[in-house]
Amino acid sequence: MSPTNCLIMLTLLSSRGIWVFVSFLPYVLGECWRDGPCDGPQSASFTGPWDKYNFAPQTRFVTPVNVISFPEGEFVSAYDEDEKWTLDSETPELVLDFGYEVGGIISLDYDQLGDGPSALALAFTEAKNYIGHESDSSNGSPEYPDLHLTHKINSTGPGAYTMPDASLRGGFRYLTLYQEEDDAPPLHIHNVRLEISFQPTWPDMRAYQGYFHSEDELLNRIWYSGAYTLQTNSVPSYTGRVDVGTIEEGWKNDAFVGPGGTVLLDGAKRDRWVWIGDMGTAVPSAFVSTGDMASTRNALQVMFDNLRDDDVLPKAGPPYLAYNSDTYHMWTMIGVYNYVLYTGDIDWLEPIWPKYIRALNYARGLVDDKGIVSVKGTADWARWLYSNERSSASMLLYRALQTGAEIGTCGQKKQRLSREAIMAELWDESTGAFRESPDDVSLFPQDANSMSLAFGVLERGSEEAERVSSYLESNWTPIGPEVPELPGNISPFVTSIELFGHFRAGHPERAVQLMRDAWGWYINHPNGTGSTVAEGYRVNGTWGYRTDRGYKDETYMSHAHCWSSGPTSSLTERLVGLQVTAPAGEEWQFVPETGVDGLGEAEAGFTTKLGKFSASFKVDRSRVHLKWDTPEGTRGWLSLPGKSGRWIDGGKGSRTLCL
Repeated sequence: MSPTNCLIMLTLLSSRGIWVFVSFLPYVLGECWRDGPCDGPQSASFTGPWDKYNFAPQTRFVTPVNVISFPEGEFVSAYDEDEKWTLDSETPELVLDFGYEVGGIISLDYDQLGDGPSALALAFTEAKNYIGHESDSSNGSPEYPDLHLTHKINSTGPGAYTMPDASLRGGFRYLTLYQEEDDAPPLHIHNVRLEISFQPTWPDMRAYQGYFHSEDELLNRIWYSGAYTLQTNSVPSYTGRVDVGTIEEGWKNDAFVGPGGTVLLDGAKRDRWVWIGDMGTAVPSAFVSTGDMASTRNALQVMFDNLRDDDVLPKAGPPYLAYNSDTYHMWTMIGVYNYVLYTGDIDWLEPIWPKYIRALNYARGLVDDKGIVSVKGTADWARWLYSNERSSASMLLYRALQTGAEIGTCGQKKQRLSREAIMAELWDESTGAFRESPDDVSLFPQDANSMSLAFGVLERGSEEAERVSSYLESNWTPIGPEVPELPGNISPFVTSIELFGHFRAGHPERAVQLMRDAWGWYINHPNGTGSTVAEGYRVNGTWGYRTDRGYKDETYMSHAHCWSSGPTSSLTERLVGLQVTAPAGEEWQFVPETGVDGLGEAEAGFTTKLGKFSASFKVDRSRVHLKWDTPEGTRGWLSLPGKSGRWIDGGKGSRTLCL
C-alpha cells in the first residue's frame, strides 16, 4: 500500500485513539547566508514576554560584546567597534567575548605601526577556561591539534583580514587575537565582526515558530538554550567537517553533508556531520521551537540517499559514511515518523517509501530466537559496548515498529519482537529495572530503562514503570545522572530520553527536577556558553566527557550539541501537554501536568502547515484554568493525567477543571 493511502486511513481511524497512520546589533531583516536559498520564515509566529529569552541574534553580522583578560576571562571593558585595540609587548593578547555561542567567518581591520613582517594569530574556544593561544579541539584527530589561524602581514599601515571559508569556525564564544612573534611591531585591531553561518536560509534568525513561557525563569532559559542550540546545528550543506585524518593540523569545514540549503548536524563546533541517532531528541525539540523541519528533512534524505544494497543505513552522513550501527539505523526509522507526524509531508515520504520498507525489514531481521534484538552493526552512542543483545536495541526496535505501523507499513508480516519477549529476557525483578542483556545481571543501563518508559514498553501506572522511574532516580548526582554504561560521565542525550520517561511514568516532578539539576547547572556555569546545551560532562563537573572512551582531549567536547535538547520538547509536549497526534496536527492533545511544585502556570505553542497551536494552564488552588487556540477543522483530546477526557473541536476555547 502506498504511504499516501495508508496515511489517509490512519487519519480516519484516529478517533479510536490510534492513528494507525538576546541581540547584538540593530534589527536588520533579509540577510541569509551568502548566495544560498532564503526561504525561511520572515517573522515569529508568537511574540510576547518570552522573547527576552531568545538567544538568537537580530542580524547575521555580529560584533563582540566585551573585552576580557587573558587567560582568566575577567571583564576588562565593553567592546567598541570604533575603538582601536593595541597588540604590543605590554598587551600581547586581545580576548573578545561575543556573549553567546556563535559561529561563522571572522573579519577584522588592522593597522601595523612599524616595519617588518608579522603574523596575527586567531584562536577560538567555546568554554572560557580554555582561553589560550590555541583553539579548543574540533578536528577529530587525537594526534593533530586545531592550533590557530595565522594571517601574515608584510607591510606597514592599514590592512584587512577575512578567514578563508574552509576555516569557518562552527562554534565558539571567545576569540583570542595575538601576534606570533614577541618582537613584532605594534598592531591596532578594530572593526572585528562575524558573519554567522548557521540557520542559513532564514532572513530573520529570531523568527521562531514556537514558544514556551512559565513562571520558572530557569526553565524558560533552558527551553531557549535548546532552541538556540538547534539553530547553531543547522548549517549550509557545504560546511561540514572534512573526514577525520585528512588534515594534519588545524581544521577544515568545507565538506558536503547533505542536500538542500540547510542540514541538521550533531554539533556546532564538531562533528558537523549528520548523526541520525541525535535526531531522536533533536527533531521534536526543533519542531516545537524554531519550527525548522527543512534541516531535518535534508538530514533524513541524505541517509536514504546512501542506503546500501544490503538495506543498511549509514550511522552518519557524508563524508563519514560508516555502516556499523544497527541502533542508529533504527533511530532513522523513528526520525522518519517524527518528521511525517510534525509536517504531514507525504510528498517527501512517497519517493523514499521503498527504501524505508527495505530498511525496516532489515531491522526486523535482527530479532533472534529469544525474541529480542541481537545487533550485527555494534556501534552505538558513546556508551561502552557489552553485548550484541543489549536491551536498548530491543527498546529501539519496539519503537521503530510502533512508529512504522503508525506511519503506514500496512500489510507487513507479523513482528516477532514483543513486549512479552522483552520482559521475559531482559527484566530483572529483584532490581526493578532492565538489565543490559539476558546474560548480564550486573549492569542496568540508563539508556534502555529510559527508553522502556519513553517508548511505552512499560505503561503509565504499572508497577514496573514506577520501579524503573525510581531506579533511574537512584543514579542521580547533584548535576545529573551518572551513566552506568558510561561510568563517570553524564549524558544529556540519554538524560533527555529519561525526561520523556519520567513524564510518561507519571512523575513530572522528577523530570522537572532533573532539568533544573543538569541543564540548569550547565546554563549557569561560568565557563560554559550560557546559551546552549552541552554534549556531556563528567560527574566531577569538568568538561572531560568521554576522555576514557575515545576523546583524547577534554577540550573536544561540544558545547552546542542538539542531542541534548530534550527539555525543549519535554516542556512543550509533556509539561504544558500540547502535542500533535496526527500528521501536521489534524489531531492533537492538550494534557497538562499541573502538579509540579513551583509551576503553577505555563504556556506553549508551535506551528504546522495547518496554522498555529497554543495552550496554557494556570493552577488556582484546587482548580486549573485551561486555554487553547488551535486551527479550525482540527480536533484535540483534552484531559488531565489520570482523569477522563473528551474530544474538543479546533479553535479558541477554555475550561476550568477540578484537580
